[in-house]
Amino acid sequence: MHIVILGNGIAGITAARHIRKLSDHQITVISAESDYFFSRTALMYIYMGHMRLEDTQPYEPWFWEKNRIDLVRGYVEEVNTDQKGLILSDGRTINYDKLLLACGSKSNKFGWPGQDLKGVHGMYSLQDLEAIEYCSDDLEKAVIVGGGLIGIELAEMFHSRHIPVTFLVREDSFWNIVLPKEESAMVNRHILENGIDLRLQTELKEIWGNKGGRVKMVLTNKGEKIPCQFVGLTVGVSPNVEFLHFSNIELGRGILVDEHLRTNVPDVYAAGDCAQLRNPPPGRRPIEAVWYVGRMMGETVAHNIVADIEGTAPVVYDPGIWFNSAKFFDIEYQVYGTVLPNPPENHRSIYWEHPEGRKSIRIVYDKDSNAVLGFNLMGVRYRSEVCLKWIGEKTNIEEVLQNLGLANFDPEFYKEYEAEVVALYNQQSGRNLQLKRKRGLSAVIDFLQGSNA
Repeated sequence: MHIVILGNGIAGITAARHIRKLSDHQITVISAESDYFFSRTALMYIYMGHMRLEDTQPYEPWFWEKNRIDLVRGYVEEVNTDQKGLILSDGRTINYDKLLLACGSKSNKFGWPGQDLKGVHGMYSLQDLEAIEYCSDDLEKAVIVGGGLIGIELAEMFHSRHIPVTFLVREDSFWNIVLPKEESAMVNRHILENGIDLRLQTELKEIWGNKGGRVKMVLTNKGEKIPCQFVGLTVGVSPNVEFLHFSNIELGRGILVDEHLRTNVPDVYAAGDCAQLRNPPPGRRPIEAVWYVGRMMGETVAHNIVADIEGTAPVVYDPGIWFNSAKFFDIEYQVYGTVLPNPPENHRSIYWEHPEGRKSIRIVYDKDSNAVLGFNLMGVRYRSEVCLKWIGEKTNIEEVLQNLGLANFDPEFYKEYEAEVVALYNQQSGRNLQLKRKRGLSAVIDFLQGSNA
């Protein structure tokens, strides 16, 4: 059997690795972006000089031949599911028995006048990074459009080279569609502290160019004219599926898949940013363009492709409890479980913030059952395994608070804040909980293995 994987991102390569672990079938991976798999989340560090491209590649070049995974560099223009063939832009045709579409995302554009001028780019692909590098040589001013994680990464990249940045954010506070108001306000302050010209409630209206076709200015919805030589469009991403519009594969915003990551066409599957679940699990979105989701989908679809070939039982894709992590300049961010910017009436939270305004701990729980629902952490590190176990087992908030030291993952010489969180809860509730001083790897292992904390 010939299994062809379109896309060499985290979903496609995870699938390739697990298919090889499970079987001896022929595997071909096709990508137009790069020869080898690299960590997309590390692109910013290449620009900032912290890493080289080869440092972002988890596997050495010899890995692919040793594991009998054929790599093809090429751009697929058409998928002919009737003939089971992929037609490449150079005229080549590659046939498949099983096809996995893991073609990722593309940066959003919304039809702004001037969006195709020289010096206007997103920040998603290796080609985007190369274009940003090329534009940076004589760059005096950059404008970034969009208040999300990619936008703040791009702002930090330019800031590292002392390139002035104006940051246009449509909302009245940074990423407040995801962050509760206190954490969002913290990020606002931190962006300003780093010298970024943050313009809230400001949208891009037009991009103007010079006679050479390069960006020279943007016009905002407030009538402001901001001179610049680069515009970063970071208003989210969308599934990279345009080349499938004339295929038999059913599309929504992305490639529609069932719980086994199968499409409507036999022998065709999808995983990662391009996949749209027809019936997502409760509390989850149909499309989740997140690294760990791609990894989990890749492993699941690998099992199911091999299962379909061998006639064994498939597995259902289960993303588990939501989690994510990011960095806002110097502030690390972690979220586990359900933490909403506009929570329902039954959600309660304990929110502690350091007086310096760069660290916070939020624990969300259900006011009726007292079951812990989520953790939101800024500038403080907690162990994912511990937090996810508490959430999964619907642990009582008071038990969590008394054992909060188990979650702390900061180095031992860092200051601990768990006692302050417990004291805040006692003040709000009138209780007198005491923090149990259990910390360290052995205590964590005992807890995860089922011993009573």
